[in-house]
Amino acid sequence: MATLAFRAMRDHGLLPRVESCNVFLSAALSLRRPEIALSFFREMRRCRISPNTYTANMVMRAHCDMGRIADAAGVLDEMPQWGVRRTAASFNTLIAAYCRRDIGVDEALRLKRRMEREGVMPDVVTYDTVIHGLCREGRMGKANQVVTEMRAKGVVPNTVTYNTLIHGYVALGNNGMASRVHEEMVGNRVELDIVTYNALILGLCNEGKMKKVEGLLRELDRAKLEPNASTFSALIIGWCKKDNSERALQLLNVMKKSGFHPNYATYKMVISSFCKNMDFEGAVDVMRDMVGMCIAPDKALLNEFFDGLWEAKKLHLAENLRSLSNGKKLIPDVYYTGDYRNMDEVITRC
Repeated sequence: MATLAFRAMRDHGLLPRVESCNVFLSAALSLRRPEIALSFFREMRRCRISPNTYTANMVMRAHCDMGRIADAAGVLDEMPQWGVRRTAASFNTLIAAYCRRDIGVDEALRLKRRMEREGVMPDVVTYDTVIHGLCREGRMGKANQVVTEMRAKGVVPNTVTYNTLIHGYVALGNNGMASRVHEEMVGNRVELDIVTYNALILGLCNEGKMKKVEGLLRELDRAKLEPNASTFSALIIGWCKKDNSERALQLLNVMKKSGFHPNYATYKMVISSFCKNMDFEGAVDVMRDMVGMCIAPDKALLNEFFDGLWEAKKLHLAENLRSLSNGKKLIPDVYYTGDYRNMDEVITRC
C-alpha cells in the first residue's frame, strides 16, 4: 500500500520527504521483508529522493538480512558519493553481518581498523559485536585482547560484553574462567541479567554440579529475576546428567506451566534419560507429550526409545502413541514391527 501511495504521489508531482521514506523502510525491516525495503529504496532513487545516513544504514541491513553482504559492503563504499556520512552504526551493520558468518570475524576486524583510519571511533556495539564473533569461534585469547583495547580507548565493557565472555568460556567447558569473569563483573558493579545467570547455570549443569547451581538460583531470586525457557532447559540438562529423570520431568512440567515451550533438544534429553534409567513408562509419557505438540522425533531418538522397549519386552507401553492424531504421522509402523533397524532414514512430519 505504501508503495502504491508513493507512486500515486509521484504521478501527481508530489514526493515524500526522506524522513517519511525512512519510516516505511524501517517498517519493512521490522516485518522481516528486506526485499520490499530494497524495492522501495530503488523507487526512491528513481524519483531522485536523496537518502540520508539512516536510509543507507537500513539499505545495508536489508542486504545483510538477505545474505547479500557484498552488496551491503558496496553501499558502505558508495555512501560518500550519495553525500551521506558514514557513522559507527553504518560500520556496525556490516561488522555484525561478517561476525554471523563462519570464519568471518577476521573480515570484521579489518573493517573495524578501516573505520578507525577514517576517523570513526568504534563504540560499545562495535566492540561487543566483534567480541561475540570471536567467542563464537572459540578465540577467547583474542576476545580478551579486544576487551583490553576497548578499555584503553575509554569504552566501558557492559553487561553484553561480560555475558558474551561468560558464554564463550562455558561453550568451551571452561567454567573456571567463566566464574572469574562473573566475579569481575560483580566487582565492577556491572548489572547482571538473566542471560548472565543462564550462562553460568548452563556451565555448571553441563558438569552436573547441581549444588552450586542451587546457589545461583538463590542469587537469581534475590535479584528478582524470573527464570525463562533457557533457565529451565539448562536445569533439565543438569538433572539428566545426574541421571535424575524424575526431577528433570518435574522441571519440564513447571516449564510448561510457566508458559514456556520446551524445544526438541529438551524433550530428547529427558526421554533419553528415562531410557537410560530403564524407566520406559516415564519415557513413553514424555514421548506422548512431545508427539502431541507435533514435534517429530529423529531416527536416533526413535532407535534408542524402541530399542529399550523391545529389549525390556515393554513394547505394549508405546501402543497408545498410535492413537494420537500425530502418532501415526511421526512414528512409522516399522518401529512397532521391529523392521526399523534396516531403515536408512526416517522422514516424519505433521
